[in-house]
Amino acid sequence: MRYLLIVHVDRALIGRLSPEEGRDLTRRCMAADDELRRSGHLIACGPLAEPETGRIVLRRGDRTTVTDGPYAETKEHLGGFILIEARDMDEATAIAARSPMAAMGSIEVREQPPMG
Repeated sequence: MRYLLIVHVDRALIGRLSPEEGRDLTRRCMAADDELRRSGHLIACGPLAEPETGRIVLRRGDRTTVTDGPYAETKEHLGGFILIEARDMDEATAIAARSPMAAMGSIEVREQPPMG
């Protein structure tokens, strides 16, 4: 079964990291990704740029509206994703708990239902 680990980053927590701590967090995240790859769990993963760099696209009928920046002001923002293969929700949750990013906000675990 596939699960999407949705990484939410707490701006206050990540903002307190020194440059060296930030580099260490990146190294630990990459090592965790490598371990998931070796174990056969990792399908895809990636970080996202800050929400201010994004755009919101809304289409209602024939009208499309594009705005810059985040949709809403929040304490946390979407910081990245990890798509994994796990035998069940318990294993997926355990994998999320081992992620170094779990200490920088929260990780939402969602099952990808079978298609078709």
